Amino acid sequence: MSEDIRKNFASDNVTPVCSEVMEALSRVNHGGVPSYGEDTFSKTLKTRFGEVFEAEVEVFPVATGTAANSLALSAMVAPHGGILCDQSAHINSDEGGAPEFFTHGAKLVGIPSAQGQMDPATLPSTLVQNAEKGILAPPFQALSLTQATEWGTTYSCDALSQLSSTAHEHGLTVHLDGARLGNAIAHLGCSPAETTWKAGVDVLSFGGTKAGAMAAEAVVFFLNDRTRPLLNAMPHLRKRAGHTWSKHRFLSAQLLALLDNELWLTNAHHANMMSQRLVQALKRHPAAHLPFATESNEVFAVLPHPLLQELHDEGYHFYHYPTPEGVPGQLVRFVTSFYTRPDDIDALIDSLTA
Repeated sequence: MSEDIRKNFASDNVTPVCSEVMEALSRVNHGGVPSYGEDTFSKTLKTRFGEVFEAEVEVFPVATGTAANSLALSAMVAPHGGILCDQSAHINSDEGGAPEFFTHGAKLVGIPSAQGQMDPATLPSTLVQNAEKGILAPPFQALSLTQATEWGTTYSCDALSQLSSTAHEHGLTVHLDGARLGNAIAHLGCSPAETTWKAGVDVLSFGGTKAGAMAAEAVVFFLNDRTRPLLNAMPHLRKRAGHTWSKHRFLSAQLLALLDNELWLTNAHHANMMSQRLVQALKRHPAAHLPFATESNEVFAVLPHPLLQELHDEGYHFYHYPTPEGVPGQLVRFVTSFYTRPDDIDALIDSLTA
């Protein structure tokens, strides 16, 4: 098993739990405490997230990223409304209809892009066209952005600000899918605040699982005039969805451990360093083509089919993606994590260059 996981680059979900998180779970695993989030650990979350993001917040822990995204959007959008996102967004392509289910039918509309990043220049006309259709189209009520994106790229803080400002001008609230937010922050070298509420984000899905948790995410509301009216419904939405855990301390302990001493950012920085180690080798590979900039812990590369078959035969795991038209070979994705060692990358590089 140990050898196999060191060859598993399919996802940052395949890793063990980060040791600091496991230790935190062990520390809270004794005695009796109030249930359903009334324990001391859960009540500390609001303060800790507020300190990390330098803002007044409300925090709702959940167990999965799909729940975080879907519940956030269900609080932001009416069933007759629309959610605008990039075509590649996880909510649009990888969550099994959960956002539509939790919002009771709100329509997802994806805008195609070359790098998984919505172009701020295209947003105004899209919003105007939607408004002009009147009752013939669900009115856009939320803009959902992904940081880092599904293609491993990262929005600049300026780009996020432009998109958020346009959305707000048209009456939309802004949601950020931050499953890999730490990786984006590590790449940008900015603060958590600068790439969230200071850039106009209203509601954040904070990713803990990919950062090293066992199963812990959080819906974070940055309190302002747009988000305060949404808060009353959120406890009920979470309860109805089955994500108000009776033993809530075990969710909260994981999140607190990640925030402690910036562990989530340290883990993300390491994952990014490992992806760059692989990228530098692929750039020197005569048969490799990198279609996207690597600005997080996801490395996309087009490689020859025989080489990929050799990797599979050696026990390596990675995902295949549709290959860009006219490019020979197969597009694949390698994902690094806090658990990836330099030796793991070097072994993969040796196999790629043998």
